[in-house]
Amino acid sequence: MHSVSKAVTTSVIYPLQPVSAAPVVAMARLLHRRGTGRLWMGQSLSLETQQLFAYLAGMGLGVPFGAGVSLMPLRHPYDAAMSARSLASLSDATYVAGIGPSAPEFQRALLDGGYPRPVTSAREYAMIMRRLLDGDTVSYRGQQLCINTELVAHEAPAVEVGLGVLRIPMATAAGAVADVAITWLTPPEYIRDALLPAATAAAAERGKPAPRIATVVHVAIDRPGRDLRRVALLGAGVHLSTAHYTDMLRQAGIRVHCDDPRAGAQALLDAGVYLTGTPRQIATHLREYQRHGVNEVILNAAGVLLGEGTGAALTDLALILDAVDDLDKSASAETAAEVKP
Repeated sequence: MHSVSKAVTTSVIYPLQPVSAAPVVAMARLLHRRGTGRLWMGQSLSLETQQLFAYLAGMGLGVPFGAGVSLMPLRHPYDAAMSARSLASLSDATYVAGIGPSAPEFQRALLDGGYPRPVTSAREYAMIMRRLLDGDTVSYRGQQLCINTELVAHEAPAVEVGLGVLRIPMATAAGAVADVAITWLTPPEYIRDALLPAATAAAAERGKPAPRIATVVHVAIDRPGRDLRRVALLGAGVHLSTAHYTDMLRQAGIRVHCDDPRAGAQALLDAGVYLTGTPRQIATHLREYQRHGVNEVILNAAGVLLGEGTGAALTDLALILDAVDDLDKSASAETAAEVKP
């Protein structure tokens, strides 16, 4: 059976909305062969994310899964909790049910007026999910949600409730109610200096453990003939065109503006937020995230996937994962040698 433990620190994400299961199956098989790591996806509006995860589990690819993130307007938290627990049961592995309020335009398309206070709504939603999954009867009427029921009892592996986190207010919400803070394009120093302290302080206030940090990191191997600026623009250009991502990056000290994603792509490369180099160099840089408080690094080969196809992206990911595993083995051997009498 696929190994599942708190020691899992390097995972991968399929970063697109798939129109067929084939590329996601290939990524799941990569992790299945490796024997460790979680397969993540964001919200897909083509092949629905959780249904695709269930399909993979039915194929026998029982790797752990994670949603980073599912969009709150699409389902009530009762359905979200029940679906998450079902996936944990079907895959026989822990599941990370990451949620987020979505862009204001999407909120307004599905909800009357959207979320007036998205962070508050996300906090309420995650709190309801966590309590339902803990077996509580939840009686609550909040800003946008009301509930007075409990989940039908069912034994399953653990479900972690996650919140998508970019800035301090959502980090504080994650600390208060979530098990995982899921970040994207967040530099390691910004995690250490801004997000982690906010989440830790909020968790301490509530008398609960601080959420673990799972961070999506864009990667691409530097190969002859590969235009890394183009790769970075393909992989992160959509995010570099949005106000909330560029605001977060400016808070982290990276000069980006949503009206110039091309310059933003170069800024990400220059700052080492879009990781490039040899597989060994990338693996070494990933350790910076771990040193700065990140518990799970999620490799995102979106730029290569969009520019060169699934095969090229899988090749990059396999080589980087091998390099990560080699570094881990070397570190374990050094530690064993130090403690040997």
